Amino acid sequence: MTIEVGKQAPDFTLEAHNGETVTLSNFKGKNVVLYFYPKDMTPGCTTEACDFRDQHEQFNDVNAVILGVSPDPVDRHQKFVEKHGLPFLLLADTDHQVAEAYGVWKLKKNFGKEYMGIERSTFIINKDGKLVKEWRKVQVKGHVEAALTYIKENL
Repeated sequence: MTIEVGKQAPDFTLEAHNGETVTLSNFKGKNVVLYFYPKDMTPGCTTEACDFRDQHEQFNDVNAVILGVSPDPVDRHQKFVEKHGLPFLLLADTDHQVAEAYGVWKLKKNFGKEYMGIERSTFIINKDGKLVKEWRKVQVKGHVEAALTYIKENL
């Protein structure tokens, strides 16, 4: 399945940090901010998660739900949520099938090593389940504000 702006977002079901099973299509009627990040407890991912936390009420005000996805297991997500007081669901994509469906499971290079991992990306899905905006290779600084502004101005 290829992902494309203007088309239905690929549906999925994953386990959340709180033990719930979460299915994307269950959020029809709400805007969804689906953000993929590489790893819990790392500096960039912590900054991004805390920025979403700090703007959570503003996303609520525009009928938007925030869902964070990484390959980390549920127990690690739970620790991350507790440590930083995150008020939204983190989903465990341990086999990276959802990341692959969204085209964010990529070959990465770090300190001369090559490995597969998440390319930090965010997708805005509208109330009808259509992908309306995507950001790939996200730079954390200012990104959450850009996502919020997009929803306010376009949805």
